[in-house]
Amino acid sequence: QVKLVESGGGLVQPGGPLRLSCVASGNEFSTYAMGWFRQAPGKERELVAAIAWSGGYVHFAHSVRGRFTISRNNANNTMTLQMGRLTPEDTAVYYCAADASITALTRASTETRYWGQGAQVTVSS
Repeated sequence: QVKLVESGGGLVQPGGPLRLSCVASGNEFSTYAMGWFRQAPGKERELVAAIAWSGGYVHFAHSVRGRFTISRNNANNTMTLQMGRLTPEDTAVYYCAADASITALTRASTETRYWGQGAQVTVSS
């Protein structure tokens, strides 16, 4: 069982940066691939970025590649999404997720996935 808690959401101006963090409870964090999803109003939830259990492989959606980075620290059960050059199209609720692999995270849902409660990110002037 893994419990995930996001933090760091808020209001940011276009072009600005924002960092999201996810803290996991439990002692199996290092065995999970981790990812960030987002869901904008009226749209389906989409995978934004993912990182393998070792941190040695990362995946990004085309829309955020080059602007977002993802990292994890298995020693303190945390994952971070550093977002840059934000646009209003990045406005969404961002969810932290854990699953068996990055491949599993690319699926809309699985029986092995854990979710955080979500953090609102609003990009507006």
